[in-house]
Amino acid sequence: MRIGLLSDTHGNLRRARVAMAQMGAVAHILHAGDLLEDAQRLASLSGIPFTGVVGNCDYLIAGPQETTLELGGKKIFLTHGHNYRVKYGYRELIRRGQELRANIVVFGHTHVAQVFWEEDILFINPGSTFQPRDGGRPSYAIVEMVEGRVWPSLRRL
Repeated sequence: MRIGLLSDTHGNLRRARVAMAQMGAVAHILHAGDLLEDAQRLASLSGIPFTGVVGNCDYLIAGPQETTLELGGKKIFLTHGHNYRVKYGYRELIRRGQELRANIVVFGHTHVAQVFWEEDILFINPGSTFQPRDGGRPSYAIVEMVEGRVWPSLRRL
């Protein structure tokens, strides 16, 4: 199973569509907030199942701040990250991932693409298709799951 990850699109649907085209065939897309409306629009245009959460810039938008779902036999925790203060470290996010017994944690907010493992949990931030803050080009991510194994990859537009 291939899952596409987006975050921090901030209304720039053109770049988000480019990212989706570059992803190729994916079974599901996760959007880690800012803006949830982008995820809803992309879902209606693509027909690909989407799951999204609200971020700190989703003013007056009703939606979940976090959610868990199972895809490819893995429990995934999806959040924007601002409620876990991810700009100042990952301790709170790691603790929440452990509490939920997640296999994968997808988050955004920092606009910095990164992948790391902690306590046998994969943490992945797809960065931002709108305004990356890591000195690189806009980014997204792919998670591939085959026979219980997980392969994350960060991609640039």
